[in-house]
Amino acid sequence: MSEEELTPDQTPTPETPVTEAPVTEAPVTEAPSINTPWWISESQPVPTAFPVRKPATITWYMALAMSLLAGLVGALLGRSAFVGSNELVTVNHTVERAPNSIAGIAARVSPSVVEIDSESRAGSDTGSGFFINSNGYIMTNNHVVEGAALTSGKITVKLSNNHIYPATVIGRDTSYDLAVLKIKLKNTPALQLGDSSKVEVGDAVIAIGSPLGLQGTVTSGIVSAKNRPVTTSSDNTSGETSYIDALQTDAAVNPGNSGGPLVDASGAVIGVNSAIASLGQNASGQPGSIGLGFAIPVNQAKKTADQLIKGGHSTYPIVGLSLDSAFTGPGARIADIPQAILPGGPAQKAGLRAGDVIIAIDGQPVSVPDDMIVAIRSRSVGDSVTLTYQRGPKTSKVTVTLIASK
Repeated sequence: MSEEELTPDQTPTPETPVTEAPVTEAPVTEAPSINTPWWISESQPVPTAFPVRKPATITWYMALAMSLLAGLVGALLGRSAFVGSNELVTVNHTVERAPNSIAGIAARVSPSVVEIDSESRAGSDTGSGFFINSNGYIMTNNHVVEGAALTSGKITVKLSNNHIYPATVIGRDTSYDLAVLKIKLKNTPALQLGDSSKVEVGDAVIAIGSPLGLQGTVTSGIVSAKNRPVTTSSDNTSGETSYIDALQTDAAVNPGNSGGPLVDASGAVIGVNSAIASLGQNASGQPGSIGLGFAIPVNQAKKTADQLIKGGHSTYPIVGLSLDSAFTGPGARIADIPQAILPGGPAQKAGLRAGDVIIAIDGQPVSVPDDMIVAIRSRSVGDSVTLTYQRGPKTSKVTVTLIASK
């Protein structure tokens, strides 16, 4: 402790008074010394320190009473703070969702979408479907049920309320990858079928189904393109191929979505989800979505479903010729084999020959054979189409009327 510091128990020693006649003097000050603190100017006198008064003594019973009082106040304040902090903030207002919002459309459409489970000798498969009328008829993809249908396997349908029903195959069409099932249930919630010819690129769409068995999954996106030629293989022994003039969408579509509806902003079905393009397979051995999903246009699906319900089978339009699958284009070449031209068919009547290369249909270019097949099957029986073809150096046009396949 320095010389200038004083404790409460120390008092400075007063100077000895001068013995002279009583005189009233001014307060004594001292000149600053070399030990004067830095905060006091050397030009100012150092004030004389005054005694520090000793604080009043607090008895033990006073301290006890004060402690009890402080504890009581603290407890009351703490309880109030704790109770207040334990009250959760709640929101009483209701979120209003427009009927044409994704949530609103999903709420209306989802009860009409079903999960389809099939069992065959080769194993089990899961897909989706949707009611197309109130009598229990369900639209789906052929490849979802084909394995079970060919081996007399078991097919069941799970509704959105988790009720399960056995299903019967009414008819299948490999060429369009479509099938119609039926369950014994009345007043089923059928979806409205739209008009796929009025769809435009950029239109908002929603896909609903059971990807990877996750029933009732909703995804959204847009129509990315129209008239995409897509082919899918069949499980049957004849190795038939499905040709689809597809709608392309970036709405997430995965295995299990097959057969489910692709709906527009009004909730009307514009397509039947059928296939995806993928860069590879995931850990489960299945391809996953990369934003390239394909759906069968609903106008084609309606025609095929009507035929299947009425007669159990369906047809598709043909020109009456066979194409050379090894030809890489541009165009589609008529195969140079016997019976490549159907006797009495549209192609023969128009004068087409083996080796002719068809390069356009109704003015739309044909790049490869699949393009021509998809374009013809997107039409209807009885439609007339104009074929542009090359025979050697010469380019010609003919008009043919499509007939039904047998």
